Amino acid sequence: MKNNRGFTLIELMVVVGIIAILAAIGYPSYQNYVTKARRVDAEGNLLELSQYLERYFTENGRYDQDAGGTAVTLPFTKSPKEGTATFYNLGFAAGSPTSTAFTLQATPAGAQVSNDQKCGTLSIDSTGVKCVLGGTKCSNVPADSGIINDCW
Repeated sequence: MKNNRGFTLIELMVVVGIIAILAAIGYPSYQNYVTKARRVDAEGNLLELSQYLERYFTENGRYDQDAGGTAVTLPFTKSPKEGTATFYNLGFAAGSPTSTAFTLQATPAGAQVSNDQKCGTLSIDSTGVKCVLGGTKCSNVPADSGIINDCW
């Protein structure tokens, strides 16, 4: 009687099947985590720019220009700030800033456009109102608080 060592084809296929199931569960979770991490980075950048504009207002008495009439410029316009990748473009919303108000927005770019359809374009204004989906859901509307809490 010969003693064979090793795995049978059936045993090998069972292991491959288990690995495939784990990968099918794990990969979408990983992608979701990456999408959320990129969104959180953009949110932090929006808050940083908001604070920059508040300091600018304190120094100049207005958001849109300094005492010499030079228009305000943001210190950075992409998220993440470092590296060559851009997952969000940061800037002012249309018609912003004025002398007394501003609205900053983070517009998804690249892979983030298709990966983050739940929240889409994020924004914050000079009063601290946070919005998602291009301003259609905002924190000053109690009915929208669920999606705002999920996205911000």
